Amino acid sequence: MSVPREEAVQQIIDFIRELDKLKAVERKTRPLGLARFENSAEHSWQIAVQAMALSRYAEEPIKIERVVGMLLLHDIGEIDIGDMIVYATEGLEQRELAEQQAVKRICGLLPAEIGGTFLSLWQEFEAAATPEAKFAHAMDRSVPIILNLANNGQSWRENGIRYEQVVKRNGPAVQAGCPALWAVLKRQLDEARAEGWFGI
Repeated sequence: MSVPREEAVQQIIDFIRELDKLKAVERKTRPLGLARFENSAEHSWQIAVQAMALSRYAEEPIKIERVVGMLLLHDIGEIDIGDMIVYATEGLEQRELAEQQAVKRICGLLPAEIGGTFLSLWQEFEAAATPEAKFAHAMDRSVPIILNLANNGQSWRENGIRYEQVVKRNGPAVQAGCPALWAVLKRQLDEARAEGWFGI
């Protein structure tokens, strides 16, 4: 049963207000030329734009609007649980459960039909099984690499992240979704290793 229009619009406004909190979630990478760390909202916007620009190089045919939807929503659970660097492994299962609960809570602010659609997009991204989700993962994993390569390995050096970790954790996902992108990044990562831009 649908809710009255004004009530539905107010629910959407409440959801948008909640999303504003994503701007306060700090990540580990600094925007180019800035001393502060980027936030999760900025990250989501940037990878969505990159997806639009690289969509022709996806490994399989994709519906780009689904990809953009996934990327804009994929980190909303961090409103409740914060960001964790992709290389962390401790407490991963508990974190995944907490993030799932957070996304359900946040999507639950919306009218049921819209909230269900958003939750489904988030779940599709998490499963990483469809062509769209694979491409979305490639975008999510690649932009931090791009920024680190432009920042002389800033977050890798600050967090003790080794070359092998970067390649092992990100390579399969980027390769599966956008091989052309991984071919370029892998070459640049090899050059960065020669420059000593990784942690030890």
